[in-house]
Amino acid sequence: MSYWGYGWRPYVPVAERRRKATLQMEKLRKKGKAVSPVRIEGRQIARTFWGKAWCEHLEKFSDYENRLPRGRSYVRNGSVCHLDIRKGEIQAKVAGSRLYNVRVLVELLPADRWEAVKKHCSGKVASLLDLLRGKLSDSVMEVVTHRNRGLFPLPKEIALDCSCPDWADMCKHVAAVLYGVGARLDEKPELLFLLRGVNHEELVGSAQAGSVIAKGRKSDKHKKLAEGNLEEVFGIELSAPPHSPSNERQRKYVARKTGKAKGVRKG
Repeated sequence: MSYWGYGWRPYVPVAERRRKATLQMEKLRKKGKAVSPVRIEGRQIARTFWGKAWCEHLEKFSDYENRLPRGRSYVRNGSVCHLDIRKGEIQAKVAGSRLYNVRVLVELLPADRWEAVKKHCSGKVASLLDLLRGKLSDSVMEVVTHRNRGLFPLPKEIALDCSCPDWADMCKHVAAVLYGVGARLDEKPELLFLLRGVNHEELVGSAQAGSVIAKGRKSDKHKKLAEGNLEEVFGIELSAPPHSPSNERQRKYVARKTGKAKGVRKG
């Protein structure tokens, strides 16, 4: 017998836990329920910018620093059998002495915080692909990962719940799920924005809008050039009789310059 979580109970080897959990998850699949396990290759839980940033953010807070390590081995050995990230909520199933249900509620990102993030990132995110790949400038990364004003939730914005008998708010099963989120963000970084209830495309919208405005101004410039005083622009005289040979040549010349061949009169 050994102490395991809350109270005395038999120690269940990892391989046995996983075997039992796999059987239970197979039963859920047969019932038509989607199952999405967290799989970690090697010792490193998260490998990309967003996954690492999530884990590092959680580890910054004293509320979690003594509790999170308990979940590392659990997520590494495949105990997180199912993890689903939704708007404002994370649902998971973790294999322990039996299969436990974990639920993590995350407050949506306050509107003023999101507006501030967008303002600081305006024109600095080149593309949606760069955003999701974490290919961001230092100034943008500093904004989105800021401890208190960034995209990641504060401890006070997170509510934890697990069906296991452990008395602690953050048991090892919950800790494993939180690390599992980091691993999942490696695969689908857009889930962070879904969790916080914001649209990640808005971070690149301002840059694209600026591009559209610039193109619009360029088009206006060409339009004004075409509609302007062509006598001054091309140094020719358009005051000759409408059907004179000189006027006809001038019209064709202007048409070639402006690309408006359709505007040439054929006498």
